[in-house]
Amino acid sequence: MTEQPIQFATADQGVETARADLYGLLSALFAGPPTIELLTSIAQAPAAGEGALEAAWRDVVAAAGALLDSGTDAAAVESVRQEYERLFIGIGKPEVMLYGSFYLSGFLMEKPLAALRTDLSLLGIERVDAVVESEDHIASLCEVMRYLIAADEIGRALDRHSLAAQKQFFGTHMQSWVADMCAAVAAHPQAVFYGAVAGLAGRFFDVEMQAFEMD
Repeated sequence: MTEQPIQFATADQGVETARADLYGLLSALFAGPPTIELLTSIAQAPAAGEGALEAAWRDVVAAAGALLDSGTDAAAVESVRQEYERLFIGIGKPEVMLYGSFYLSGFLMEKPLAALRTDLSLLGIERVDAVVESEDHIASLCEVMRYLIAADEIGRALDRHSLAAQKQFFGTHMQSWVADMCAAVAAHPQAVFYGAVAGLAGRFFDVEMQAFEMD
């Protein structure tokens, strides 16, 4: 974990770097509850700008700051851990699902996951044994998008055209359901920190959709 505050966007920062960084941050936050280091980094991050995406980012910065201001570091970590587990793990069925197959087919481990695994194989991406969640988890999908943006080389199957690869992957495996997932998280009455995260994710995904449609 870097000790430097997260840089959401700066005047001299490349757009692609900012996109990759945000996908990476969303991947980390949806993969599990944030550490105290990540919470602190978010709370200390710049929150400038006037657009809707910047406003959503300010909400996340404020939510992280509120957690840290509510008590000790240990209490902040425990609070966000309880929120994450209550929303996304639970006892039995989670309150909110983070899996694409659920939104696309109504069930887990269904045909959308098989299709995703085929496309990941074409990209040369393999699931790491240490990862418990299936590949259609939103954290895994965000990490794939981060890779597609940031990787120096994509591979022959994609003709080394990273933008086309990003557009195809997002359109096939994320576009039709991520807005519903973000809305479900944001609407949950117990989503406080993750309500803000879902707001940021939803706005960012909307910007991505618009950009891909214009390409």
